[in-house]
Amino acid sequence: MITTSGLTKIYRSGGPRGRAITALDDVDLHVAEGEVYGVIGQSGAGKSSLIRCVNLLERPTSGTVTVAGQDLTALAGRGPRAGRELRAARSRIGMVFQHFNLLSSRTVQDNVELPLEILGLSGRERARKAAELLDLVGLGERARAYPAQLSGGQKQRVGIARALAAEPKVLLSDEATSALDPETTRSILGLLRDLNRQLGLTVLLITHEMDVVKSICDSAALMREGRIVESGTVTDLLATPGSELAAALFPVSGGGEDPERTVVDLTFQGDAAGRPVISRLARTYDIDVSILGAAVDTVAGRQVGRMRIELPGRYEDNVVPIGFLREQGLHVERAEHPGPDAPAAPPAGPAAPPVAALAKEETK
Repeated sequence: MITTSGLTKIYRSGGPRGRAITALDDVDLHVAEGEVYGVIGQSGAGKSSLIRCVNLLERPTSGTVTVAGQDLTALAGRGPRAGRELRAARSRIGMVFQHFNLLSSRTVQDNVELPLEILGLSGRERARKAAELLDLVGLGERARAYPAQLSGGQKQRVGIARALAAEPKVLLSDEATSALDPETTRSILGLLRDLNRQLGLTVLLITHEMDVVKSICDSAALMREGRIVESGTVTDLLATPGSELAAALFPVSGGGEDPERTVVDLTFQGDAAGRPVISRLARTYDIDVSILGAAVDTVAGRQVGRMRIELPGRYEDNVVPIGFLREQGLHVERAEHPGPDAPAAPPAGPAAPPVAALAKEETK
C-alpha cells in the first residue's frame, strides 16, 4: 500500500549553497495493505521528514513514493505548488497531527467538514458525513462545541474524524499521542486500531513511544540518522537475534558476569507463553534455574515475553538443556559476556544507545 524506494531528503541551511543536512538517506520502506506500521526513533532521526514525504508535503530530493499503486513523486512536477493530480492523490491520504491543528473559530463539526468543503460537497452532504464521522470517533454529542471546550483526547478524536472525511485508504499519524496523558493515549490507540479493522485502513504512524508499537503495531521500523536500521513484523523482530527493537520493547538484564554459569535470553510467544517450560526444564535435568529478569505483555492480541535465566555450568555444558528450550518453541539467545575460554556468542547486532534511551524515557 505504501512503498518508498531510495527516498532521500536533503535540506540546505542558509540557502542553496549552504550546508547540506541529510534528513532521509536512501530509505526503503514497505507498508502492506491493512496493517498498522510504526516508525520509531529519537528526535532528529528523520521520522517526521519521512511521513511528510509520503504524502509529498515535503518534496523528496530523490527516490520515489508509491501509495495505493500510484507514484506520487511522478505527480509532483517541478513547481512549488501541488498540481491538480497530486492534490487529488493527497485527498485519499488522511493525516493526523501531534498538536491537532484545529481551527479555533470553527465548531467541531465545521472542523470535520473543512476538507469536504474543499472537495466541493454540498452543505447537506458535508453535515451528514461529518455527523457520521463524529459518531464513529465517539463525539457525536460534541458537534457544536468549539476546540477550546474539548480535552486533548477529544481534540485528537476530532483530528482523526477530519482525517477520515475524504474516505482515505491510508492514514498517517505524526506523533498523534505524544501530547496526551497515558490513559488518553491508550484510548486513542484503541480507536486507531478499531478504525484499522472496521474500515480496512492502512496506518503509518511515527512515534518515540515504545508502548505505541507494543499496543497496536503489526510491523515496525527503527530509524537513526535518516536511515532505517531495522524493520519487520513485531513478532519476527522479537525472534531476531540482537534485535534492538525487541530489547527495547521487552528489556531484561542482570547476570552474565560469571563464565562458570550460562546466561541466556528466552523469547516466547503464543501458546509457549502459557506453558511451565522453566519448571519442566528444572525437573527434567535436575538443575537450579535462576530467573534474572522477565517482561511479558500482549502484542497484536498475542501474549509475548522475554526472560533472562541463568543455568549452572559453562555454555558448552548446557547444550542439551538449551536444546530442550528450543524444542518447546522458545527462541534462545546467549546473553553477552563470554569468558576468555568460552566459544563465540552469536552476533548481537550493533550497539543500541538510541533505543536504550527510548526505553529509559518510556519508564519515566
